[in-house]
Amino acid sequence: MDNRLREIEDLSSQTLDPNFWNDPKRAESIQRKMGISKKWVDEFHDLAREVDDLEGLYEFQREEMATPEEVDLQYHKTSEILADAEFRSTLNKREDPMNAVLTINAGAGGTEACDWSAMLLRMYRMWADKAGFKVTELFEQAGEAAGIKSASIEIRGDYAYGWLKGENGVHRLVRISPFNAQGKRQTTFSSVFIYPLVEDNDIEIVIKPDDIEMDVFRASGAGGQHVNRTESAVRLRHLPSGVVVECQAERSQHQNRDRAMTMLKSRLYAIEVRKRQEEKDKVEATKSKIEWGSQIRSYVLDDRWVKDLRSGYKVHNPDAVLNGDLGPFLKAYLMWESNPTPVETDDE
Repeated sequence: MDNRLREIEDLSSQTLDPNFWNDPKRAESIQRKMGISKKWVDEFHDLAREVDDLEGLYEFQREEMATPEEVDLQYHKTSEILADAEFRSTLNKREDPMNAVLTINAGAGGTEACDWSAMLLRMYRMWADKAGFKVTELFEQAGEAAGIKSASIEIRGDYAYGWLKGENGVHRLVRISPFNAQGKRQTTFSSVFIYPLVEDNDIEIVIKPDDIEMDVFRASGAGGQHVNRTESAVRLRHLPSGVVVECQAERSQHQNRDRAMTMLKSRLYAIEVRKRQEEKDKVEATKSKIEWGSQIRSYVLDDRWVKDLRSGYKVHNPDAVLNGDLGPFLKAYLMWESNPTPVETDDE
């Protein structure tokens, strides 16, 4: 908390500079960081007050000036606030407060995989809407018969990346496929990739112009009359790393290129974060290593369950999960990540 207070003092002093608003992006970034730290401090003080109230009520009860029921009520209220604070303390990485970009790619399986990818995209959009985040479509490639082959969305809000970072990996669907004429049970996969959206003032990422190959093409999907008329969509390929990003969110090619550059910088930053984590895992050999791209969750619709294969968290209401009720899964993963323990898996 002392570090938070020092950060608030430092950021506040920067806002007093007469030239503070000459760089609007930098000013907004500083104000956002200051707001996040102030929120942490306010929540800490709220918790401290609840603890004081609990101690006071307990003393009153010993003097027969308060009932045991009143103490129990305050105890449970304080315990819930403390548990929430302990959970939020897991979001302590530099990139956790950042906005996020979420990309979904259909696996093998044709129409079934494309439909599953569209279901996942809807699930994340609904979760973000319920959580109060702002969602912007960046790119979408429709499937041949239904669903989507791939899509990217931007999710903006405090700790968007911190909440979603555990969603990296392969998501497995098992159901009676509506696209199978014989009504057979079918298994399909889609991959989800989350990376922090790095703003210019968050971190310095240098990309050489010669290392970028750019393609332009006509946008597809929703977007009104402008879509498909001009080659405004942009695809950037970073030659040294092989990373490819695409954007068709804006009306002009120039705007889409700028946005794609931000996405590319964010992807490269995410790669560096991953490398650092892998090095850390080598040192901390007792901790379970999570490979990006591995299967992380199963959604079995006919048997009515969804299970995270890392934390072991499982529910029997897949409809609610697919309608955006992801909070318990995200929280279970973050708590498990902070103290990973072996999880017994089954063959369900």
